[in-house]
Amino acid sequence: MKTLLHFFLFLITLWVSIIIPAVHSQCIKNQQLSLLQFKKGLVFNHSTKLISWNASTDCCSWVGITCSRNGHVLGLDISFEHISVNSSSLFHLHYLQSLSVIKLDGNNISAPVPGFFANFSNLTILSLQGCNLHGTFPKEIFQLPSLQSIDLSYNQQLDGSLPEFPRNGSLRNLHLSWTKFSGLLPNSIGNLKMLSTIDIDACEFTGPMPKSMTNLTQLVSLSMSFNKLEGSIPSFSGANNVGDIDLSYNGLTGTINSTHWRNLTKLSSLILSSNKLNGNIPASLFSLNLSPTGLLDLSGNQFSGPFPETSNVSSYLPNGLNLRVDFSSNNLEGPIPMSIFSLRGLKTLDLSSNNLSGSFPLDGLHQLRNLSELDLSHNNLFLTHDYTNFSYSSFSQLSKLSLASLKLRTFPNFLRNRSNLIGLDLSDNQINGKIPNWIWSLSNLESLNLSCNSLDSLNVHSINITNLDNLDLHSNQFHGQIPNFQPPCYLYYLDFSKNYFSSIIPSTIGDVLLSIGIFSLSSNNLNGIIPESLCNSPYLTILDLSNNSLSGTIPQCLTTMSSLAVLNLRRNNLTNVDEFSHNCSLKKLDISGNHIQGQFLKSLVNCTQLEILNLGNNLITEPFPCFLRNISTLSVLVLRSNKFFGHIGCRKTNGTWPVLRMIDLAHNNFSGEIPGRDLTTWQAMRTSKGDAPLNISNLQWLYAGASFQEDTIMVTNKGSEMELVNVLTLFTSIDFSCNKFNGSIPEEIGELKSLYALNLSNNAFTGALPSSLGNLSELESLDLSKNKLSGQIPLELTKLTFLAFLNLSYNQLVGRIPSGAQFSTFDAASFEGNKGLWGPPLTADNNTGFSPPKQEGNHSNLGHEIDWDIICPEIGFTCGFGIAIGSLLFCKRWRKWYYRAMYNMLLKIFPQLERRFGHHRRHVYVHQRYWRR
Repeated sequence: MKTLLHFFLFLITLWVSIIIPAVHSQCIKNQQLSLLQFKKGLVFNHSTKLISWNASTDCCSWVGITCSRNGHVLGLDISFEHISVNSSSLFHLHYLQSLSVIKLDGNNISAPVPGFFANFSNLTILSLQGCNLHGTFPKEIFQLPSLQSIDLSYNQQLDGSLPEFPRNGSLRNLHLSWTKFSGLLPNSIGNLKMLSTIDIDACEFTGPMPKSMTNLTQLVSLSMSFNKLEGSIPSFSGANNVGDIDLSYNGLTGTINSTHWRNLTKLSSLILSSNKLNGNIPASLFSLNLSPTGLLDLSGNQFSGPFPETSNVSSYLPNGLNLRVDFSSNNLEGPIPMSIFSLRGLKTLDLSSNNLSGSFPLDGLHQLRNLSELDLSHNNLFLTHDYTNFSYSSFSQLSKLSLASLKLRTFPNFLRNRSNLIGLDLSDNQINGKIPNWIWSLSNLESLNLSCNSLDSLNVHSINITNLDNLDLHSNQFHGQIPNFQPPCYLYYLDFSKNYFSSIIPSTIGDVLLSIGIFSLSSNNLNGIIPESLCNSPYLTILDLSNNSLSGTIPQCLTTMSSLAVLNLRRNNLTNVDEFSHNCSLKKLDISGNHIQGQFLKSLVNCTQLEILNLGNNLITEPFPCFLRNISTLSVLVLRSNKFFGHIGCRKTNGTWPVLRMIDLAHNNFSGEIPGRDLTTWQAMRTSKGDAPLNISNLQWLYAGASFQEDTIMVTNKGSEMELVNVLTLFTSIDFSCNKFNGSIPEEIGELKSLYALNLSNNAFTGALPSSLGNLSELESLDLSKNKLSGQIPLELTKLTFLAFLNLSYNQLVGRIPSGAQFSTFDAASFEGNKGLWGPPLTADNNTGFSPPKQEGNHSNLGHEIDWDIICPEIGFTCGFGIAIGSLLFCKRWRKWYYRAMYNMLLKIFPQLERRFGHHRRHVYVHQRYWRR
């Protein structure tokens, strides 16, 4: 019995001494100290992991820490704890070189990646996704022989390049998407035989795809979209395990060879959209063993020729496959082959924006029993349907249909009773008359687009589709009253613009449209006031009531809405605006073309997110609004045709306009000099087009799907007034015309290298034209007419190769008009009214060069014209001749050298002189002795 007891105690001792340390090792003291020092440098509030880190417990028991049996820290995982990490804190990890796993995803490191990570010889996983890293990533880390996975994605300030990879590297996952990694993809990437995932979307890689990538036989996912890759696509025939391929939005060119894809037995999706691929689309792509949710996306390329004939495909898609095929935005032509109906597993087919022609039998779609989405828009197809074989059970899965821009004249009758239809687009056709009643009976319809037709009647007094979310009827011929909507109504997008509605806006419209977010009634004949009930929707983001005859005051609730981002009320008869509240979130405000005065103006400082502000064509009588300089997001500022006055310099304001691209102060009473120092703070205008970073405005994201929203600004460009549409492009302009500005044109204006249009006409500018204007390499329109500018036209202006309009008329310029480049294309009207100017195109060219043609009338401004092209050679000849003769007269050594040289030259030319004048040599010798004295 004692023996059994001893044996039992022995097992307990063994379990305590061996098993427990294996599960819960004792942390090495100096490594615990390093981790505590690391924690000390962190900033956190509610971390669920760091709360267990304290000196009284074993660090191997801390959450997020993994140890080996002997107490070495192997893993550090504090991902997504909302921690702020500084570089000094990271330094303490230097003492944990036993680390094999480092996961700091989703925290705010905001520092460069330390180079000592390359010393962690056992490192297998390094994951720093979304850590706000910056600086250059050390290449040596990629070359660690133990590294299996590295994730640096979503660090948009982190740059670097890929190194040469060692042979037989162990790397399996490479994630660099949404960083600034750049350069060429090294051919040695083919050495990474174990690589299964490459994700480098939205980087800045350039050059061709390495051919060695075809050696990556374990590749499952390849995603390289949104880069600057070019060249042709290498053959992936050897990569039997490729799953997803996404090479969209690059500059790849070449054709797709069908033999490249035969062995991709595990391909789940193929995305090659928005490149420059061309040639025919091989039919063999349809026989790929795509996954049940596969995607075949070749949209946005330059493929031409006919749609691929699929009748010869060796193995058709199985019935259960939900394949999505997108060949949109190419140059495909000819008819759609009937063999497309044999692709039984087809779920989505998008052939929009091609040159496809011929007839397409819609009744054949019943063979595609899985088809749920079809888009044939923007082609030259003729749609047919055999009603004798019509069955309401056909197209049982069809939920989204887009037949835009196909010259349809009537509504497709086969859509009757399509209770499962949720999206219908028949826009940009030739349908006229009434909307049929059966459209309004599609109970599940969520999106209906009938815009750009000739429809004139809704055929109902009120619209009652509970699920309708998107209704677009713009650019038709509807008239009369705005239709009512039956509650419950969940419309978010509603566009009735560019019609002939002539009623008032119903006072209760906002009480029904409680979910409205984007609402446009622009370009109708509406009158009355703006109803305050529009403010009842908590989701209202864009409101466009422009180009109507609305009157009264802009409701105060619109100026206090925290959700409203775009308010467009231009070209109405509105008279007053209430002050904007502190929670103003407007990004665009356009109240131009009304009768508004300026009492509200100072409250605009509360709209700190403004990007576009148009107050033009009103009755505002105020000094220049310097407080607007504190709105750093301002991109477009239009104050034209008001009664603004005073100087535009703002001494007490420290704010700048770093993204300003358009400023229009024309037709006001501004005076004084233009402050050149302020111009240097307009950074967006100073950056040349080639160096401009990709900057997508918040408004561009906001307008996605809002077809009515066009940013239209009235500008004076190339000598005439025009409406500039979509100012969210990179168009840049300055218009200070028709004011009372004086002084000289500042030299600093030449630093605005991206400027397209500059108009300073009808002011009182004096002095010379600044030569720095020649630095405006993108300038297309320059108008400096009707000022008091003097001096000559700088030759630097001839460097403006894009200049299409020039007006320097009615100034006091003198001298010859420069020739060459764009100047030879301008007519006399560009220079008239300058009595001191001469030369083509004002006068015939003067080849003698001695004086310009005489001008009639007052010559006081001509001065003494000197043609330096003629005078300079004469002065040079006179000075040179005088120096040579003076040297002969006053320098003995020069006379001696000159005599000897001339005598020897004559003897070589005329040898007979030696015999004739030989007896004079003695006299020469005597003269030489005389010269030596």
